Amino acid sequence: MFLFDLKVDSVLNLFAIPSWSTLITADCARDIPIAVADTYVASQTAGQLGNLSNYLPTDYKYQENNKASTVTTGVLSTALKINHQKPTADVVACASYTELILTSQNPYVIGTQLRHTADGKNVMSIDTIAATTGALSFNAAKTLGYIEKEDWSPLDASKQSTRAVLQAAGSVYLDMWSSASTYSAVPWGTPCERVEGSSLNSPCTNGAPKGGSTNRNSMRRYVIDESLGSVDIHCAFRLWAVWRIVMSFGWRGRS
Repeated sequence: MFLFDLKVDSVLNLFAIPSWSTLITADCARDIPIAVADTYVASQTAGQLGNLSNYLPTDYKYQENNKASTVTTGVLSTALKINHQKPTADVVACASYTELILTSQNPYVIGTQLRHTADGKNVMSIDTIAATTGALSFNAAKTLGYIEKEDWSPLDASKQSTRAVLQAAGSVYLDMWSSASTYSAVPWGTPCERVEGSSLNSPCTNGAPKGGSTNRNSMRRYVIDESLGSVDIHCAFRLWAVWRIVMSFGWRGRS
């Protein structure tokens, strides 16, 4: 399991909107997914649903590391002392992404997407990717050290990129693993940093893939926050016949 955090200071190119955008529903007020994300963090801290259950209909789905699961058997049932939390909100898809880092004796790096009904009143899915000791390139303390230095304050309107730009930039970045030609299409900024698991790459082009896998990463789920210039993508990789990687990819850019 891998979590990426890519931060660039400029988005230079416009891209075509991927076909998944046709699935977007209606806008919801930003404060709704943010408030529910905070409730989710409280639930993870306590190791039980608590007030989060107020937002869950009987048919909600829980997924962990790309597999259907249940709250009682998942990481959400474990009380965790959280050192870092960062929520983002997608008001078009009415969803949120929350990044959690824990450096205690039970360390984790967790990324969770919550997807709401169009009015925001109910959470229809909890989609968590969780890495802990033994995961590929895992070191929660090192990751925390990098993330704490990042600036995720809201962007001025003049520096915000459109949803289409953010969505397409994240998509073309992920396409690099299976297409060598897309490396030059990524809107690399200057300066630019990439946290890959517990490794810091600066500039972010250092070690960036240029094709090599015949299998396109799949199961892409997007949460896009224009006010922060961010896109989070949960997805799955299959680099070789038997090696599968669960991945959460966070990207921040500005015009």
